[in-house]
Amino acid sequence: MSNFFKHKGITHPKLDRYALDHTSPEIPLLSQLFRDTYVKIHHPRRTSDHLIGKWLEMICQMIRPEKVLEIGTFTGYGALAMAAGLPEGAELHTIEINDELKPFIEGWIKESPHRDKIHLHIGNALSIIPNLHISFDLVFIDGEKDQYIDYYEAALEKTRPGGFLIADNTLWSGKVLETDIPENDHFTLGVMRFNDHIQADHRVENLLLPVFDGMMIIRKI
Repeated sequence: MSNFFKHKGITHPKLDRYALDHTSPEIPLLSQLFRDTYVKIHHPRRTSDHLIGKWLEMICQMIRPEKVLEIGTFTGYGALAMAAGLPEGAELHTIEINDELKPFIEGWIKESPHRDKIHLHIGNALSIIPNLHISFDLVFIDGEKDQYIDYYEAALEKTRPGGFLIADNTLWSGKVLETDIPENDHFTLGVMRFNDHIQADHRVENLLLPVFDGMMIIRKI
């Protein structure tokens, strides 16, 4: 089970343990994918885990989106979790820039009973998104943190009015509270600039939640 590994985020480890103990069990497929990620893939902490996956699945069950975009597939945990919460006939387009992960991701998608909902795109999201002629109901942003504003602007163009965008890691292990960020800490600065950008954007309304590593929920007006 993925809760064997320490959950990443800003909450206390004992609270994470308590939350896991009071959350529906992780399905075997996702548990196996999580473990395989840690055994075979570099930087495995980039993967979503059981709490985040279940949260994403329930968001999909609540919103009932027909068209979903994920920016940053990594090994596919989030995509498989969201697909499980989508209605029949829905589509999830997920984009991963690292082409070396393609065989790994495709193998796990094939194992999912929701495989037909998932469309994997390999390449730069900023090049791929403009060529997706789709109006999305939900967008999940979890790519390179220093490109969050660019991802957001590209995705917002493809999001229907009333649709939602969710950005992960928007509290960045609490580093957003620091006042002296080195210029070469591009990820921290990128997250901070993104949060400020959203707060000043009158095209949307937003809620920054102190859960996991920070989740910014955005609704396009």
